[in-house]
Amino acid sequence: MRLIKPTERGLYVEPGDFYIDPWLPVERAVLTHAHADHTYRGSKNYLVSKEGERLFRTRLYNEGNIETLSYGKSTTINGVKVSFHPAGHVLGSAQIRVEYKGEVWVASGDYKLTFDPTCAQFEPVKCHAFITEATFGLPIYRWTKPEILFEEVNEWWRGNVEKGKATVIFAYSLGKAQRIMKSVDHSIGKIFTHGAVERLTRDYRETGVDLPPTKYVGEVADKKEFIGSLIIAPPSAQDTPWTRRFGAQSTGFASGWMRIRGARRRRAVDRGIILSDHADWDELLTAINATEAEQIWVTHGSIDILVRYLQSIGKDARPLETKFVGDAPETEIADGEEGD
Repeated sequence: MRLIKPTERGLYVEPGDFYIDPWLPVERAVLTHAHADHTYRGSKNYLVSKEGERLFRTRLYNEGNIETLSYGKSTTINGVKVSFHPAGHVLGSAQIRVEYKGEVWVASGDYKLTFDPTCAQFEPVKCHAFITEATFGLPIYRWTKPEILFEEVNEWWRGNVEKGKATVIFAYSLGKAQRIMKSVDHSIGKIFTHGAVERLTRDYRETGVDLPPTKYVGEVADKKEFIGSLIIAPPSAQDTPWTRRFGAQSTGFASGWMRIRGARRRRAVDRGIILSDHADWDELLTAINATEAEQIWVTHGSIDILVRYLQSIGKDARPLETKFVGDAPETEIADGEEGD
Protein backbone atom coordinates (compact mmCIF):
# COMPACT_ATOMS: atom_id res chain seq x y z
CA MET A 1 0.00 0.00 0.00
CA ARG A 2 1.16 3.53 -0.76
CA LEU A 3 0.01 5.19 2.42
CA ILE A 4 1.09 8.74 1.46
CA LYS A 5 0.73 9.85 -2.13
CA PRO A 6 1.10 13.17 -3.99
CA THR A 7 -2.01 14.88 -5.33
CA GLU A 8 -2.77 18.28 -6.81
CA ARG A 9 -3.44 19.58 -3.29
CA GLY A 10 -0.49 17.98 -1.54
CA LEU A 11 0.62 14.76 0.14
CA TYR A 12 -2.55 12.81 0.84
CA VAL A 13 -3.17 10.07 3.40
CA GLU A 14 -6.23 8.49 1.82
CA PRO A 15 -7.32 6.12 4.62
CA GLY A 16 -7.29 9.03 7.08
CA ASP A 17 -8.60 11.58 4.57
CA PHE A 18 -6.06 14.24 5.52
CA TYR A 19 -3.13 16.03 3.88
CA ILE A 20 0.43 16.58 5.07
CA ASP A 21 1.66 20.14 4.36
CA PRO A 22 -0.93 20.79 1.59
CA TRP A 23 -0.24 23.61 -0.86
CA LEU A 24 -3.94 24.27 -1.49
CA PRO A 25 -6.81 24.60 1.04
CA VAL A 26 -8.17 21.27 2.32
CA GLU A 27 -10.59 20.02 4.97
CA ARG A 28 -7.85 18.69 7.28
CA ALA A 29 -4.13 19.52 7.19
CA VAL A 30 -1.35 18.03 9.31
CA LEU A 31 1.72 20.30 9.26
CA THR A 32 5.42 19.56 9.75
CA HIS A 33 6.65 23.10 10.49
CA ALA A 34 5.84 26.78 10.11
CA HIS A 35 7.97 27.76 7.10
CA ALA A 36 5.74 29.21 4.40
CA ASP A 37 6.24 26.48 1.80
CA HIS A 38 4.86 23.95 4.31
CA THR A 39 2.25 26.13 6.04
CA TYR A 40 -0.30 27.42 3.56
CA ARG A 41 -3.38 29.23 4.81
CA GLY A 42 -7.00 28.50 3.93
CA SER A 43 -7.59 24.99 5.26
CA LYS A 44 -10.48 24.31 7.65
CA ASN A 45 -8.70 22.17 10.27
CA TYR A 46 -5.01 21.99 11.24
CA LEU A 47 -3.07 19.59 13.44
CA VAL A 48 0.32 20.99 14.49
CA SER A 49 2.98 20.30 17.09
CA LYS A 50 2.33 21.76 20.53
CA GLU A 51 5.93 22.99 20.58
CA GLY A 52 5.37 25.08 17.45
CA GLU A 53 1.84 26.29 18.24
CA ARG A 54 2.67 29.99 18.60
CA LEU A 55 4.64 30.05 15.34
CA PHE A 56 1.85 28.25 13.49
CA ARG A 57 -0.77 30.65 14.83
CA THR A 58 1.35 33.60 13.71
CA ARG A 59 1.94 32.17 10.24
CA LEU A 60 -1.68 31.06 9.81
CA TYR A 61 -3.01 34.35 11.19
CA ASN A 62 -4.89 32.17 13.67
CA GLU A 63 -7.27 31.12 10.88
CA GLY A 64 -9.01 27.76 10.87
CA ASN A 65 -9.41 25.29 13.71
CA ILE A 66 -5.89 24.68 15.06
CA GLU A 67 -5.34 21.61 17.23
CA THR A 68 -2.02 20.59 18.76
CA LEU A 69 -0.20 17.38 19.58
CA SER A 70 2.99 17.10 21.65
CA TYR A 71 6.06 15.21 20.44
CA GLY A 72 5.74 11.48 21.03
CA LYS A 73 1.99 11.57 21.69
CA SER A 74 -0.42 10.03 19.20
CA THR A 75 -3.94 10.59 17.94
CA THR A 76 -6.15 8.72 15.50
CA ILE A 77 -7.69 10.29 12.41
CA ASN A 78 -10.26 8.07 10.69
CA GLY A 79 -8.43 4.94 11.82
CA VAL A 80 -4.92 6.21 11.01
CA LYS A 81 -2.55 6.62 13.96
CA VAL A 82 -0.64 9.92 13.77
CA SER A 83 2.25 11.16 15.90
CA PHE A 84 4.84 13.97 15.79
CA HIS A 85 8.58 13.46 16.35
CA PRO A 86 11.33 16.13 16.49
CA ALA A 87 12.87 17.06 13.14
CA GLY A 88 15.55 19.43 14.47
CA HIS A 89 14.82 21.96 11.70
CA VAL A 90 13.30 24.91 13.60
CA LEU A 91 11.21 25.35 16.73
CA GLY A 92 8.24 22.98 16.62
CA SER A 93 9.34 21.20 13.46
CA ALA A 94 8.15 17.60 13.31
CA GLN A 95 8.43 14.41 11.37
CA ILE A 96 4.95 13.01 10.93
CA ARG A 97 4.54 9.28 11.56
CA VAL A 98 1.39 7.67 10.15
CA GLU A 99 0.40 4.06 10.79
CA TYR A 100 -2.42 2.12 9.20
CA LYS A 101 -3.03 -1.65 9.37
CA GLY A 102 0.55 -2.28 10.48
CA GLU A 103 2.20 -0.14 7.81
CA VAL A 104 4.26 2.85 8.96
CA TRP A 105 5.28 5.86 6.88
CA VAL A 106 7.20 8.93 8.04
CA ALA A 107 7.08 12.30 6.29
CA SER A 108 10.12 14.15 7.58
CA GLY A 109 9.35 17.63 6.30
CA ASP A 110 12.66 19.53 6.56
CA TYR A 111 15.23 18.36 9.10
CA LYS A 112 18.80 18.51 10.34
CA LEU A 113 20.86 16.44 12.78
CA THR A 114 23.26 19.20 13.87
CA PHE A 115 22.63 20.42 17.43
CA ASP A 116 20.55 23.61 17.56
CA PRO A 117 19.97 25.26 20.96
CA THR A 118 16.65 26.76 19.81
CA CYS A 119 14.75 23.57 18.96
CA ALA A 120 14.38 19.89 19.86
CA GLN A 121 17.02 17.52 18.49
CA PHE A 122 16.14 15.26 15.54
CA GLU A 123 14.98 11.79 16.56
CA PRO A 124 15.07 8.92 14.05
CA VAL A 125 11.82 7.02 13.62
CA LYS A 126 11.80 3.48 12.29
CA CYS A 127 9.32 2.95 9.47
CA HIS A 128 8.55 1.02 6.30
CA ALA A 129 8.72 4.11 4.06
CA PHE A 130 10.53 7.40 4.68
CA ILE A 131 9.96 10.66 2.81
CA THR A 132 13.14 12.71 2.93
CA GLU A 133 14.09 16.14 1.68
CA ALA A 134 17.21 16.60 -0.46
CA THR A 135 17.75 20.37 -0.31
CA PHE A 136 21.51 19.91 0.07
CA GLY A 137 21.67 16.40 -1.33
CA LEU A 138 25.16 16.65 -2.84
CA PRO A 139 28.48 15.46 -1.33
CA ILE A 140 29.89 19.01 -1.54
CA TYR A 141 27.53 20.09 1.21
CA ARG A 142 29.12 19.27 4.56
CA TRP A 143 28.60 21.77 7.38
CA THR A 144 31.25 23.20 9.68
CA LYS A 145 30.75 22.42 13.37
CA PRO A 146 28.60 25.17 14.92
CA GLU A 147 31.13 26.06 17.62
CA ILE A 148 33.78 26.72 14.97
CA LEU A 149 31.41 28.60 12.67
CA PHE A 150 30.08 30.92 15.36
CA GLU A 151 33.53 31.71 16.67
CA GLU A 152 34.36 32.89 13.15
CA VAL A 153 31.20 35.03 13.18
CA ASN A 154 32.19 36.44 16.60
CA GLU A 155 35.66 37.37 15.34
CA TRP A 156 34.13 39.14 12.33
CA TRP A 157 31.68 41.02 14.56
CA ARG A 158 34.48 42.06 16.97
CA GLY A 159 36.51 43.32 14.04
CA ASN A 160 33.58 45.44 12.88
CA VAL A 161 33.18 46.87 16.39
CA GLU A 162 36.82 47.99 16.30
CA LYS A 163 36.18 49.68 12.94
CA GLY A 164 33.06 51.46 14.23
CA LYS A 165 30.79 49.51 11.90
CA ALA A 166 27.45 47.80 12.37
CA THR A 167 27.29 44.09 11.50
CA VAL A 168 24.25 43.16 9.41
CA ILE A 169 23.38 39.48 8.88
CA PHE A 170 20.65 38.48 6.45
CA ALA A 171 19.05 35.21 7.52
CA TYR A 172 15.63 33.53 7.39
CA SER A 173 13.39 35.20 9.95
CA LEU A 174 12.11 31.86 11.27
CA GLY A 175 14.73 29.51 12.66
CA LYS A 176 18.04 30.75 11.37
CA ALA A 177 17.68 34.24 12.85
CA GLN A 178 16.97 32.86 16.33
CA ARG A 179 19.75 30.31 16.05
CA ILE A 180 22.23 33.08 15.24
CA MET A 181 21.19 35.37 18.10
CA LYS A 182 21.35 32.44 20.53
CA SER A 183 24.76 31.23 19.34
CA VAL A 184 26.84 34.42 19.01
CA ASP A 185 28.77 36.00 21.89
CA HIS A 186 26.24 38.39 23.41
CA SER A 187 28.94 40.34 25.25
CA ILE A 188 30.26 41.80 21.99
CA GLY A 189 27.41 44.27 21.53
CA LYS A 190 23.70 44.92 21.23
CA ILE A 191 21.45 42.88 18.94
CA PHE A 192 18.77 44.57 16.83
CA THR A 193 16.14 42.93 14.66
CA HIS A 194 13.99 43.57 11.63
CA GLY A 195 10.26 43.51 12.42
CA ALA A 196 9.73 40.12 10.78
CA VAL A 197 12.52 38.63 12.90
CA GLU A 198 11.37 40.28 16.12
CA ARG A 199 7.78 39.08 15.66
CA LEU A 200 8.83 35.43 15.39
CA THR A 201 11.49 35.81 18.07
CA ARG A 202 8.65 36.82 20.41
CA ASP A 203 6.95 33.51 19.61
CA TYR A 204 10.16 31.66 20.49
CA ARG A 205 10.40 33.45 23.83
CA GLU A 206 6.74 32.84 24.65
CA THR A 207 7.28 29.15 23.91
CA GLY A 208 10.07 29.06 26.49
CA VAL A 209 13.21 29.36 24.36
CA ASP A 210 15.85 31.39 26.21
CA LEU A 211 17.17 34.07 23.83
CA PRO A 212 19.33 37.13 24.47
CA PRO A 213 17.76 40.61 24.64
CA THR A 214 16.98 42.12 21.24
CA LYS A 215 15.51 45.43 20.16
CA TYR A 216 13.29 46.14 17.20
CA VAL A 217 15.07 48.46 14.76
CA GLY A 218 11.97 50.62 14.38
CA GLU A 219 12.15 51.60 18.06
CA VAL A 220 15.63 53.13 17.79
CA ALA A 221 15.63 56.94 17.76
CA ASP A 222 19.38 57.55 17.93
CA LYS A 223 21.15 55.87 15.00
CA LYS A 224 24.42 55.94 16.94
CA GLU A 225 23.06 52.94 18.83
CA PHE A 226 23.71 50.84 15.75
CA ILE A 227 27.49 51.41 15.83
CA GLY A 228 29.17 48.13 16.80
CA SER A 229 25.86 46.29 17.02
CA LEU A 230 24.55 43.16 15.30
CA ILE A 231 21.44 43.57 13.15
CA ILE A 232 19.54 40.47 11.99
CA ALA A 233 17.18 40.85 9.04
CA PRO A 234 15.48 38.61 6.45
CA PRO A 235 17.04 38.32 2.97
CA SER A 236 14.21 40.43 1.56
CA ALA A 237 15.67 43.46 3.37
CA GLN A 238 18.97 43.35 1.51
CA ASP A 239 19.61 46.19 -0.94
CA THR A 240 16.63 48.19 0.30
CA PRO A 241 16.51 51.71 1.80
CA TRP A 242 15.87 50.02 5.18
CA THR A 243 19.58 49.21 5.56
CA ARG A 244 20.79 52.80 5.10
CA ARG A 245 19.91 53.79 8.65
CA PHE A 246 22.80 51.73 10.01
CA GLY A 247 25.53 53.90 8.51
CA ALA A 248 28.93 52.24 8.12
CA GLN A 249 28.30 48.52 8.04
CA SER A 250 29.65 45.11 7.09
CA THR A 251 27.13 42.63 5.69
CA GLY A 252 26.84 38.87 5.79
CA PHE A 253 24.42 36.30 4.42
CA ALA A 254 23.68 33.09 6.34
CA SER A 255 22.77 30.12 4.16
CA GLY A 256 23.97 26.67 3.19
CA TRP A 257 24.22 28.01 -0.35
CA MET A 258 27.18 30.11 0.77
CA ARG A 259 29.23 26.93 0.36
CA ILE A 260 29.22 27.79 -3.35
CA ARG A 261 31.49 30.70 -4.25
CA GLY A 262 29.19 31.89 -7.02
CA ALA A 263 26.31 32.25 -4.57
CA ARG A 264 28.45 34.47 -2.36
CA ARG A 265 29.31 36.68 -5.35
CA ARG A 266 25.68 37.00 -6.39
CA ARG A 267 24.68 38.01 -2.89
CA ALA A 268 27.30 40.80 -2.92
CA VAL A 269 27.95 40.66 0.83
CA ASP A 270 31.19 40.97 2.78
CA ARG A 271 30.78 37.61 4.48
CA GLY A 272 29.23 34.35 3.39
CA ILE A 273 28.13 32.45 6.51
CA ILE A 274 27.70 28.78 5.69
CA LEU A 275 24.80 28.03 8.00
CA SER A 276 21.79 25.87 7.19
CA ASP A 277 18.82 24.46 9.06
CA HIS A 278 18.76 21.53 6.61
CA ALA A 279 20.71 18.29 6.74
CA ASP A 280 23.98 18.14 4.84
CA TRP A 281 24.99 15.14 2.73
CA ASP A 282 26.28 13.04 5.63
CA GLU A 283 23.29 13.86 7.81
CA LEU A 284 20.86 12.87 5.07
CA LEU A 285 22.49 9.46 4.77
CA THR A 286 22.68 9.01 8.55
CA ALA A 287 19.01 9.87 8.99
CA ILE A 288 17.89 7.64 6.14
CA ASN A 289 19.87 4.66 7.45
CA ALA A 290 18.53 5.16 10.99
CA THR A 291 14.92 4.73 9.82
CA GLU A 292 15.66 1.21 8.49
CA ALA A 293 13.01 2.01 5.88
CA GLU A 294 12.40 -0.41 3.02
CA GLN A 295 11.46 2.46 0.70
CA ILE A 296 12.93 5.96 0.50
CA TRP A 297 11.00 8.72 -1.25
CA VAL A 298 13.08 11.80 -2.07
CA THR A 299 11.63 15.28 -2.53
CA HIS A 300 12.75 18.90 -3.16
CA GLY A 301 16.40 19.57 -3.83
CA SER A 302 18.95 17.33 -5.52
CA ILE A 303 16.38 14.57 -5.93
CA ASP A 304 17.87 12.62 -8.84
CA ILE A 305 21.41 12.61 -7.44
CA LEU A 306 20.38 11.38 -4.01
CA VAL A 307 18.05 8.77 -5.51
CA ARG A 308 20.80 7.41 -7.78
CA TYR A 309 23.27 7.25 -4.90
CA LEU A 310 20.83 5.43 -2.64
CA GLN A 311 20.00 2.99 -5.42
CA SER A 312 23.73 2.38 -5.97
CA ILE A 313 24.09 1.19 -2.37
CA GLY A 314 21.13 -1.14 -2.65
CA LYS A 315 18.25 0.93 -1.34
CA ASP A 316 14.80 1.16 -2.90
CA ALA A 317 14.82 4.93 -3.49
CA ARG A 318 12.37 6.84 -5.67
CA PRO A 319 11.67 10.51 -6.55
CA LEU A 320 8.62 12.25 -5.14
CA GLU A 321 7.61 15.52 -6.76
CA THR A 322 6.16 18.18 -4.44
CA LYS A 323 5.90 21.97 -4.31
CA PHE A 324 8.19 22.29 -1.30
CA VAL A 325 11.28 24.41 -1.88
CA GLY A 326 13.39 24.01 1.25
CA ASP A 327 16.05 26.72 1.49
CA ALA A 328 15.46 28.87 -1.59
CA PRO A 329 18.94 29.69 -2.96
CA GLU A 330 18.34 33.34 -3.78
CA THR A 331 15.34 34.67 -1.85
CA GLU A 332 13.46 33.92 1.32
CA ILE A 333 10.26 32.00 0.64
CA ALA A 334 8.23 33.35 3.52
CA ASP A 335 5.16 35.33 4.31
CA GLY A 336 4.59 37.82 7.10
CA GLU A 337 7.60 39.93 6.13
CA GLU A 338 5.87 43.26 6.52
CA GLY A 339 7.38 45.84 8.86
CA ASP A 340 10.88 46.98 9.74
